[in-house]
Amino acid sequence: MKYTIGIPAYKVTFLKECIQSILDQTCRDFEVVVVNDASPEDIDSVVKSFNTQRIRYYTNEKNFGAENVVDNWNKCLSYAKGDFFILMGDDDKMAPDYLEEFDSLIEKYPKCGVYHCRTVIIDENSNAVQLTDPRPEFESVYDTILQRIEEKRLFFISDYVYRTSTLRANNGFFKLPLAWGSDDISCYIAATKNGIAHTNKPVFMYRRNSQTISTGGNIYLKMDGALAEEKWLLEFVETEPENTSDKILRQSIMRIIRLYSQKKKIRTIYASEQLHPLSLIAKWFKRRKQYGLSIDELMYAALMRIKESRKGKYEQ
Repeated sequence: MKYTIGIPAYKVTFLKECIQSILDQTCRDFEVVVVNDASPEDIDSVVKSFNTQRIRYYTNEKNFGAENVVDNWNKCLSYAKGDFFILMGDDDKMAPDYLEEFDSLIEKYPKCGVYHCRTVIIDENSNAVQLTDPRPEFESVYDTILQRIEEKRLFFISDYVYRTSTLRANNGFFKLPLAWGSDDISCYIAATKNGIAHTNKPVFMYRRNSQTISTGGNIYLKMDGALAEEKWLLEFVETEPENTSDKILRQSIMRIIRLYSQKKKIRTIYASEQLHPLSLIAKWFKRRKQYGLSIDELMYAALMRIKESRKGKYEQ
């Protein structure tokens, strides 16, 4: 088996469309592993509506939940028989030539532990609303990190194809609360040794909708995730690479990690709840020591909230 496509399933709204897009692949060397995370919705009926032996279906006895969603990602990985592993969101889609495109990329760059494709962002009606950025066909992990923390790129867990052995050697996907940054760091770890190869053909479709974890979730867990990501980045750059270009890139990364983390914390604060700016400051002021927040960061978040208030986006 070459590919395993794992689906940690919890929502039924787009699940049938997701599974059908996988079954429509032009490359036929794959299996589908669906893991029902003890969902209250009728996942069973959707999965059983497909009459194919390609699908293996499992149900968790207990719900991992949004906080521990990475545990369910790794549960999907534990069932994989394929040499390469893709984790699909239960509301996303593959273009019919998704696997075929990655076949070509893997053949050209056989040493990589992770591969990536360009993405079309779609809405709840499957209308295309955005196209992610083009990337070089190959780059080192330092290029990848720098472009990401300079906020020049969007990442989604399902536009990556991982070598299964690489993921397992790294103890699976990197766990952060709410998976807040887990896709980024999992990619960095897999690309550390042999870089990452990209295809600019947009063969993955990420669905932006109101049910996505990234649009909700416990705000304090998101802050925990942001701080844990900063810690990982700081530890990563402690080791100096051998390659001259990577040494230069490492220096650039070191200069902006704190700024990147600060911006992420500020966004987390001002987007946390629809509160009056003064109430927002008061709420987070009580937790400033816990999260290492400065008064300047709180004030900047409040100013951003004031800006939003002028657009009528929060209630007084």
